[in-house]
Amino acid sequence: MNQAKFGILYVVSTPIGNLSDITLRAIETLKQVDLIAAEDTRHSGILLKNYSITTPLTSYHDFNKQKKGPELIQQILSGRSVALVSDAGTPGISDPGYLLIKLAIENQIQIVPIPGPAAFISALVVSGLPTDKFSFEGFLPNKPQKRRRRLEELAQEKRTLIFYESPYRLLKFLEEVRQILGDRRICVARELTKKFEEIKRGAVSEVLGYFQQGKVKGELIIVVEGKKD
Repeated sequence: MNQAKFGILYVVSTPIGNLSDITLRAIETLKQVDLIAAEDTRHSGILLKNYSITTPLTSYHDFNKQKKGPELIQQILSGRSVALVSDAGTPGISDPGYLLIKLAIENQIQIVPIPGPAAFISALVVSGLPTDKFSFEGFLPNKPQKRRRRLEELAQEKRTLIFYESPYRLLKFLEEVRQILGDRRICVARELTKKFEEIKRGAVSEVLGYFQQGKVKGELIIVVEGKKD
């Protein structure tokens, strides 16, 4: 196939909270492409308005990815360039971007990464835990049995572990970590780069006790020490 006739899929990283955390290249790319595929067009619209970006938006999320993915691929094959963005951070990490990227590869479409923020990397580097080797686990299963089973599988993992979690399940998650992995050192990073950013470090029991004192809000990343020899 003659790739020169095709458009390009740009995988564009956007801020995880603070709108200033965007690269000049990302802004330039979002202005120049034909279409921006976003998880939530209203959310991404705030970013675009802030930087006077008038490129058309279309939705691409978990609930329409099976139908919308092939449609976007056809547009790229017809010569249009598309920028893929997530609600926050780097597309393809704990979001539906993986499917679109996979489809683009299968159709021999050029994919260009526009690097930028990733919430779990930001949490890792401020955690105080080893950064040379780590395992990103994202969100664990919602069902209690599957979630506990996965934690049991990770009990012998020596690398630093990184999880995403909902504020509604944080206390339950920390209790399960203490029961299954032990009272290890952890770091809970909440609302990174935002007004109410908070980074809490300590043993699981200490951090659990701290968050039991009040209602937990915001986006959370939990970094857990790996098993020691």
